[in-house]
Amino acid sequence: MRRLAYTPGIIVFVVVLLLGDKAHAVPPFAMQTGQPCTACHIGAFGPQLTPLGRAFKIGGYTQTGGQGWQSHFPLAAMFLGSFTNTGQSQPDPAAVHFGRNNNFAADQISLFLAGRVTDYAGGFVQGTYSGIDGSFKLDNTDLRLTTPLDLGDTDLRLGLSVNNGPTVQDPYNSTYAWIFPFASSALTVTPTAQPLLAGGLIGNSIGTTVYGWYDRSLYLEAGLYNTYGPSLLSATGQAYGPGSTANPAPYVRVAYEWNWSGQSAHVGGLFLHSNFNPAVGPFSSDGSFGHDSFTDYAIDAGYQFLGNRTYVVTTDAILVHEDQNLRGTFGMGGAARTGHSLNQARASLSFFYKDTYGLTLGIENTWGTPDPVLYAPAPVTGSANGKPNSNAFIVEADWIPFGKQDSWAAPWVNLKLGLQYTLYTRFNGGTRNYDGFGRNAGGNNTLYAFAWLIF
Repeated sequence: MRRLAYTPGIIVFVVVLLLGDKAHAVPPFAMQTGQPCTACHIGAFGPQLTPLGRAFKIGGYTQTGGQGWQSHFPLAAMFLGSFTNTGQSQPDPAAVHFGRNNNFAADQISLFLAGRVTDYAGGFVQGTYSGIDGSFKLDNTDLRLTTPLDLGDTDLRLGLSVNNGPTVQDPYNSTYAWIFPFASSALTVTPTAQPLLAGGLIGNSIGTTVYGWYDRSLYLEAGLYNTYGPSLLSATGQAYGPGSTANPAPYVRVAYEWNWSGQSAHVGGLFLHSNFNPAVGPFSSDGSFGHDSFTDYAIDAGYQFLGNRTYVVTTDAILVHEDQNLRGTFGMGGAARTGHSLNQARASLSFFYKDTYGLTLGIENTWGTPDPVLYAPAPVTGSANGKPNSNAFIVEADWIPFGKQDSWAAPWVNLKLGLQYTLYTRFNGGTRNYDGFGRNAGGNNTLYAFAWLIF
């Protein structure tokens, strides 16, 4: 199996986790550090990170400062429940036991093992049960080995991350694993065309990356990713995205961060390239028709005004250009030609008052080359004109009653109540009758109300 090259690193880390002198004491982050949730997260809840939160993640989740047995408790749990309404009912329910519209759901229940193992090792592992389809899966996972180096007037931190998808380990909220919206409905349809960086390798692959953080400003990272083999894919409850990697996929990340006077900003870039044996349903082809190649180039940026935390403003943005060579898909009759490009821009602007009341505005615009076979007409999910173009506006209002330093049962009870609305002005290439079967883009407009509890 191709994944054998990564197995020793995982074994070493797991052995450290099981046998290290503090292996039995990997606590939730707030109790481990002795800091309130607001120290590391925007809006007291996250997943948006403050400069301290980013330093904690880059530092391998190893910072200490907490007291008592609670600072040595490694487990946390999460529940996400919701109500979903779409502008137009779907022809068929999105999942078994659900209706065509107006659905209540227990979206997910997760268990976390997270925190410090030694001064040089830490991690974050999430296992999730989906109330939508009744499946279990290994969710976001990031295991780290790291050490600081003293360079006199400044410092350099070096690290190694074993994780299950490009950007899962990234410390910035302008990349896809942690980008807004942080919660969304699994019972509504979303635009078909997405760049590889948006999640094609997240959850179904394993990667090893090495990184350096110089003077708490310059962040450099590089590594390789391979999709799971069929057995591991089944064991972790995941599925192939574009297919299985034909060879290791290189990933490169660079970012530069500034922090001053209660403010923070960063700019950066990402690169990801992969050759796939195309997916055929839940399986992967043998590559006999050729490989599909995806090359993503992205630039991203973010700004945070934290002040004294009474008023907090954040903005994040990313622009991705993807070159596609779909020889394999074309050979199997799934595309009209091999050469394609896809672009996507995402941006968000958030405002929080006293880490309790929040309002976030987001936009997502996708455009690329048309293909009447790749983007064929089909009820709800298809495209009548063969174009991948989509445009969405998202607004979300949040109330976080629990999660601050003086909250009841802090830091063990953290609750976010949210109301989110997604408005599509274009969907899969069109506005009216976009799928060729009479559905309009506005039919996919989604009202999503959720309760998100972490304890």
